[in-house]
Amino acid sequence: MRKVLLTLLAIVTGITALSLVGPLFGLAISAAIVFASIHFYTKTESTFLKVVWVIIGIFAVVSTISNIPGLVALVALAGGYWIYKKWDHKDAKVFTSSKSNDPFTIFENQWNDLQK
Repeated sequence: MRKVLLTLLAIVTGITALSLVGPLFGLAISAAIVFASIHFYTKTESTFLKVVWVIIGIFAVVSTISNIPGLVALVALAGGYWIYKKWDHKDAKVFTSSKSNDPFTIFENQWNDLQK
């Protein structure tokens, strides 16, 4: 039953991610332009260039907002990754060490090793 549910979720996330590839690329390009405009705005000395970079940044922010469905694609890709990780997930076994951190026990073990 678990595999059936994971298969259905994988199909849904795959279709969602594939149908939203365009907005995802648009979101990535717009976000890169926003970051570049902020970077060049802080590096420039000229007032004219600062105004130009602000205008470019505003256009890029508007473009980024229009590509919000790209965030749905990111969530679908994250869901697909989660499904991939959970596919053959078995219950984790807890490993407990039989050795203790007691200095006397450590000394006794080392003493027994020397006696051999």
